[in-house]
Amino acid sequence: MVIAGRNPAKCAVTAIEIREETRNPFIEYLVADLSSQYQVRGLADEFKARHHQLDVLVINAGALYMSRQYSADKIEMTFALNHLSYFLLTNLLLDTLVDSPSARVVNVASSAHQEARLELADIHDPHRYFGFRAYSRSKLCNVLFTYELVRRLQETEVTVNALHPGLVATSFLKNNGSFVGFLNFLLGIRGIREEAGATTTVYAASSPDMVGVTGKYLVKKQVVNSSKHSYDESKAAGLWELSASLTGIPVETRFPALALR
Repeated sequence: MVIAGRNPAKCAVTAIEIREETRNPFIEYLVADLSSQYQVRGLADEFKARHHQLDVLVINAGALYMSRQYSADKIEMTFALNHLSYFLLTNLLLDTLVDSPSARVVNVASSAHQEARLELADIHDPHRYFGFRAYSRSKLCNVLFTYELVRRLQETEVTVNALHPGLVATSFLKNNGSFVGFLNFLLGIRGIREEAGATTTVYAASSPDMVGVTGKYLVKKQVVNSSKHSYDESKAAGLWELSASLTGIPVETRFPALALR
């Protein structure tokens, strides 16, 4: 297993803890800030230099910013981290995924997507910025991306699913001011533990029940309907085109592994 994070010390400690608890010495880590396209590309390159197979790709990168911020690529930070990191990293690893038998892609989204609407014209730098709205839209992007990727991989064995992990008691809302800090305190009280929050992700990534299952949205290990807007194929295609233009990924990429089969 290879884990990735932006803090080298935390990655190292986590890898050690997993090795000790599972008695599996084959736990590695890679360091990258996923809001930076340069670092995402470096992460993909380093993984491919070490490994030639990828059975499961789980992406759970996300943050909520109450005030507008920009990534190293001059893109609004919520969109850059919460969506473009999923899009870019997955596309960079697609050839490896396609060449791996029955590979799975698991995109951690959120129920916050349910009330979101998507206007592609300014989503990467909205004229008016509201933190919770930007977060919700980025989570809708996760689901739209999941369904569009399924359509583009339909001739392969790769499955792609999205999920809501639950309201997890983490420090997700910290560093957003005193009011949001209070909300983070309440989250710590009312939210579920990290282990419970990981249950659906682990299920999607490893359960035999999910063999061959693709294009689904899961909550509490159950397939449920995502929002009405998440099934808009024209919006999903438009989001793909926008994301490709912002990351330099060819819009009509045909994955190299497909051509070899």
